[in-house]
Parts: sequence; structure tokens; C-alpha cells
Amino acid sequence: MTIQWYPGHIAKAERNLKEQLKRVDVVLEVRDARIPLATHHPQVSEWVGSKSRLLVINRMDMISPEVMKMWQEWFEVEGEVPYFTNAKLGDGVKEVAKATRAAGSAVNQRRRDRGMLPRPVRAVVIGFPNVGKSALINRLLKRKVVESARRAGVTRQLKWVRISDEIELLDAPGVIPSRIKNPEDAIKLAICEDIGDAAYDNQRIAASLIDLLTSLENDNNSFVSASCLQSRYQLEPTNYTGEGYLHTVAKQLNQEDVERTARRILDDFRKGLLGQIPLELPYKD
Repeated sequence: MTIQWYPGHIAKAERNLKEQLKRVDVVLEVRDARIPLATHHPQVSEWVGSKSRLLVINRMDMISPEVMKMWQEWFEVEGEVPYFTNAKLGDGVKEVAKATRAAGSAVNQRRRDRGMLPRPVRAVVIGFPNVGKSALINRLLKRKVVESARRAGVTRQLKWVRISDEIELLDAPGVIPSRIKNPEDAIKLAICEDIGDAAYDNQRIAASLIDLLTSLENDNNSFVSASCLQSRYQLEPTNYTGEGYLHTVAKQLNQEDVERTARRILDDFRKGLLGQIPLELPYKD
């Protein structure tokens, strides 16, 4: 399955973002807690350079505390300090704001050391589409300033907003590689709606989700279980392929409307109605 999505507004936004990054002091990279590796843009390190970077793992409510702890420990071993948030409800956002101010204080101390006056710290929020960047900004601002919705491609323009006298934030459209090299990552992005729906077929992605849940259960049965499918759709998935399961559920529940069934399964997963399900777990070297 080939999934590629790189609309014109993202290409334009990426060019503008690179230009604005020259003015930025701190970069907040936001990822999806269900797929924190697949939502890492391979060019972030190049863009950030020597600037301060905060790693924000959003949608912490979509994974269990046990899985979150695993990721916390894994990132720390990798030399990262992850900040877990639920931007929709505001959980963990105070810690992000505090870390941003701390990074800004260091920037202004360097300015003072060079005989320059302090100024508001400029931060940018970057990440894949639909990972919660705008929701995070609204929570940091404590008011709705930028549009936020559960779909990719809502933010299309770069916009500076002032949080306080200390911090200015740049809200940037989601950035995504012009080509996604790993097909498995592309499927996960589609399942989590972190890529535009014009890029994929709902039925194939729903079938892939079912196959992935079964595979993850076999590999890590203490953290992921495909039993959520049986609870939700009254059909045990074990003896089916993803495609076979999708068609059988469609026959039993939706008068053989496979497209409607695929959309329902994907929507149930995206809303958390299937439970707290990570599609990635930390790997061991």
C-alpha cells in the first residue's frame, strides 16, 4: 500500500517555516503518543540546529499509564526529556510552559552576557498534521486564539501569538516529509488521522488497523489486545484477516456496507472508543 500526502499548502508552509526559524529561540516538537516514532519528522534536528528543543508527546490520554512510563524511560535513555500532555483538557501543559520559560531565561541570559537587552522569547510549535499543536497553543494561551480540530490540514498559515510579556509563539501548519519512506509508518499516520484523508482508502486502512492490533497482541499481549474489537463489534478477530473481519462485521452490523463499517472502526479508534491503544511500543537495541 502506497500512501503519500504533500499538499501545496504544506510545501509553502515548510518554506516559510524554515525562514521563520531564523528568528526562533525555542522549538516545541509535538508528537502523537500512539505513534511517537512515526510522528517524528526526520528533518527536525536539521531545522532546530543548536536551538533549544522541547519534546511534547500529546494525546497521553490515548495510551495507558504503563505504556507512557515505558516511553518516558525509553526517551530518557535516548537523552530526551519528554513532556506528556493532553492538550484537549490541558493536562501536562503547565510543565511545558514552565520548561519553555526556563529555556527562554537561558536565551535572555546569553543576551545580557553580550550586553543586549532581554526580549520576549520566540518559540515555534511544529509537528505532523493533527497531532494537537493548535490545541496546545490555545492551552498555553489559556484562551482560543488559533483554530483547532480533529483533522489534518486545519492550520494553513504561520501565525505569531503572544502568550505573555515573556513568550511569543509561532503556530505553524503541520509539516510532513515530502515522501514517507516507511510504508508501515504511513499506515499508522493514516490510522491516527495524522495525514490527510485524501491520501488513503478507508477500507484498506481499517483492515490494516485490525491486522496491526492482532500483530501487536501477539508480540506484546500485556499492553495491546485485539479483544477490544470483539467487545465493540461482537466478533472475535483471531480467525480473520483484517479484510475478512471488516467484511464480516459489515455483513452482521451494517447491511454489508463495507465503507460505512470501515469509517466506523477508524472513528471508534480515533475517539478512543476501542480503549487506550498504542500502535508503537519502545524497541530494544
